[in-house]
Amino acid sequence: MAFWKPQGPRKRRTREHVIADLSVNHLERCVLLCGWTVQRTTHDYGVDLMMETYNARGEPESGRVLFQLKATDKLKVGTQGRSVTARLDGRDLRAWRTEPMPLILIVYDALADRAYWLHMQPCLAEQQVATRKQPASVTVHLPRDQVVDEAAIRHFARLRDAVLARIQRVLFHDQ
Repeated sequence: MAFWKPQGPRKRRTREHVIADLSVNHLERCVLLCGWTVQRTTHDYGVDLMMETYNARGEPESGRVLFQLKATDKLKVGTQGRSVTARLDGRDLRAWRTEPMPLILIVYDALADRAYWLHMQPCLAEQQVATRKQPASVTVHLPRDQVVDEAAIRHFARLRDAVLARIQRVLFHDQ
């Protein structure tokens, strides 16, 4: 006889939960192989993870790289097969437009154990059209040759460095 027997159905771990965790694991592994760390956000308001880098002495560097992850078992490939598509919430896009640090969208293909990336700020700048109406959602295309690996992670750190350099130029130019 069981000491305690639950009444009614219980919450379940779904496939979506599993592949979401696998997407985080995929990105974390690439970051860790570079010797850096990622922090998971407690509350997801359009940012799932933040990457922190360290200099040669192991000291933390300024700035962060931000990530939004999407995971799927049914990767949607663009019409000519050169991109994968993802549908994004318009509210996230509005928040990302004002984010100075690089925000990288990651789409993880759980069946292939492969992830693709897109730097969102340039993408959002291209989509800044004359219309004032903000869409509820937007479909974006991630090039299939932009695969998440150690080289991509190092590229993300260079994107962050470029932002910090622009900020420093503005700060020192105004003095």
